[in-house]
Amino acid sequence: MKRDEWILLTVFILLLGLWIFGGVLGVHATTTAMVGVGAMLATGALDWEDILNERSAWDTLIWFAVLVMMASQLGELGLLDWFSERVSGRLTDGHWLPAFLSLSLIYFYSHYFFASNTAHVTAMYAPFLALALAVGTPPLLAALVLAYFSNLFASMTHYGTAPAPILFGSGNVEVGTWWKLGALISVVNITIWLGVGSLWWKLLGLW
Repeated sequence: MKRDEWILLTVFILLLGLWIFGGVLGVHATTTAMVGVGAMLATGALDWEDILNERSAWDTLIWFAVLVMMASQLGELGLLDWFSERVSGRLTDGHWLPAFLSLSLIYFYSHYFFASNTAHVTAMYAPFLALALAVGTPPLLAALVLAYFSNLFASMTHYGTAPAPILFGSGNVEVGTWWKLGALISVVNITIWLGVGSLWWKLLGLW
């Protein structure tokens, strides 16, 4: 191994240690990342041009910085609570099945506004589960469908989940292609899970 490779290995181990024990040591994860970059620059293992040339990394940073924070701010400002109330007011009348289908689709396709599965689930899973139960949906069915959807919507956009910007940064798939295929696959997934899946769950006695 060359000198720079030894430095990289050492910094990598240091970062793993700080990320694992940062909570105990009082070191924030962001501080840990900055320490790693600083160490690489200070030792000469990286130079500033190397960092500037990592276009996919900067692309990932911008997508996540804007969209993740936007999702958290929408929650803090009460927009999601307001949205849930409006949806609830329109869907509480009538049979539970069309109301739950509408709730599920809204929950699924609202992921276009999120850059993280975790942010989406944190902000919307509990309110939409409560709405589903309020309209009369069988509890286990409601919980399972929303839980499965919380994974299935990850592939719709090139920023929808943590690995997506990294894969998109490779440059092998255009944005338009990703979105078209993501929309198509979302329809296929919903058809399988709500169509065939709901019949199978019925046979199992889940609803």
